[in-house]
Amino acid sequence: MKRFFVCASAVLCLILAAAVAAADPAACGLTRNETRIADVAAGQRPEVVASWWGFDPADATAALQSAIDSGAARVVVPYTGAPWVIRPVRLRGDLELTFEPGVVVLAKAGEFKGGGDSLFSAKDAANITVRGYGARLRMRKGDYQSDAYERAEWRMTLSFSGCRNVRVEGLSLESSGGDGIYIGATEALPRCEDVVIRDVLCWNHHRQGVSVISAKNLLIENCRFIGTKGTAPQAGIDLEPNSADECLVNVTVRSCTMANNWGAGILVYLKPLRKTSEPLSILFENCHVRSGNDQGIGVGAVGDDGPGGLIEFRNCTVENTRNGGAYIYDKSAEAALVRFANCQFRNTATRSTEKRPWWPLVLSLNRDTITKRHGGVEFADCAVYDDLDRAALKTEEDKGSKGALNVTGTIRRCGPGAARAEFTPESAGCTLEVVPF
Repeated sequence: MKRFFVCASAVLCLILAAAVAAADPAACGLTRNETRIADVAAGQRPEVVASWWGFDPADATAALQSAIDSGAARVVVPYTGAPWVIRPVRLRGDLELTFEPGVVVLAKAGEFKGGGDSLFSAKDAANITVRGYGARLRMRKGDYQSDAYERAEWRMTLSFSGCRNVRVEGLSLESSGGDGIYIGATEALPRCEDVVIRDVLCWNHHRQGVSVISAKNLLIENCRFIGTKGTAPQAGIDLEPNSADECLVNVTVRSCTMANNWGAGILVYLKPLRKTSEPLSILFENCHVRSGNDQGIGVGAVGDDGPGGLIEFRNCTVENTRNGGAYIYDKSAEAALVRFANCQFRNTATRSTEKRPWWPLVLSLNRDTITKRHGGVEFADCAVYDDLDRAALKTEEDKGSKGALNVTGTIRRCGPGAARAEFTPESAGCTLEVVPF
C-alpha cells in the first residue's frame, strides 16, 4: 500500500510539473533563444522552430512572424499546451510552414478590425506549403458579425493571391469572417497557379468554405466544406471570377463533401468572363453534397458573350437539399457546356409545396440581358430519386416563353407518377430522355 501511495504521488508531481510547464514559457524552453536565432541569421539552420523567438500566450504574433521572416526553408509551429494567439500574419515565398499535431492558432480577440485582415495571407509569392495534420486555425466569426466590427466578407483564414506552387494540407480551418481559403488574383498575376488543397476541413465560415476567384492547375481533394453561414453566397465552394482576364483552367475538385451550408453546396458563377477569356476546364468528381438550405449545385450567369469550354460533374451525389439538386440559371446555350455524368440526385427540392412547386433539376432564364436563349446542358446516365409525382427536370423563363435549347442525355427516375421532363414552349433540340428505373 505504501508503494502505491509513493507511485501515485510521483504521478501527481509529474502532472503538476507538466501543468506548470504549460503555463510557464521558461519551464517549457519557450523563451527567446538568441543562440539559435543567430545561427538562423548565419544561414546555419534551414529548419526553425517558431518558439525560438519566444512564446507569449497572450499574443504570439511577433514570434511567429519573425520565424517566417527569418528566411528558413521550414518553420515548425510547436505544440505548447496553449493556443498561438495572433494578429494577421504574412506568408512569404519558398516557405514550408508546419503546425504540429494539437496546435491551435487562434485569432486574437478585438483585432482583425480591417475588412481584409486575414489570419494568414500571401500575395505574388511562390513555393508555399502550409501543412498541419491534427492542427486547427480558428478565427472569431461571431465577433466579426457583431456591431463591434465593420461588416466585411474578406477576413479569410488562408488567403492566396497571385501565388504559384501552393500546397495546403491536413488543416482544420474554422470560423473566419470570410472564406476558409481564398484563391485569387493580383495585377502582377491574374490567377493562382499550381495549387493543391488536400485533406482540409473548412467549417463555419462567414462567406464560403473556399472561394476560387482565378486559378490554373488547381486540385482540391478529400476536403470537407461544412456549415457556411453569414453572407451571400454562403456556399461550400464557390468558383467566381471577378474580371474577364481571370480564368478557371484545369480546376479539379475530387472526393470532397459539402454539407449543411446555407447557400449552395457547389456554386459556379461566371458572369464576368467573356468569349475572350480562356476556355473553362472545370471538373467536380466523386463529390457529395448533402443537407443544404439551398440548391446542391448551382451554375449561373454564363452569358451569350461568355466563355467556351466544359463544366463537368462526374460521379457526384446530391441529397437532402431544400432547393433543387441542380439549378442552372442564365446559362447560354452557346457558351461552355455543362455536363452531368453518372450523377445521382436523392430527396432534393424538399421545399416544394402545391402552391410553390419546385423540381429536382431546374434550368431557368431569369435575366435575358445575360442570355437570350438558355441551355447547353447534358445529362449522361444520371438518376433522380424522388418521393413526389413531379417532373425530374423543369425549364422556365421569367419573361415570356423563349424556350431552352440543346438539353440532352438520359435521366433514370425512381418515384411516383410518370418519368418526365417539362420543357417550356419554343424549346428546341432538347432530346433529353427521362425513363423509369
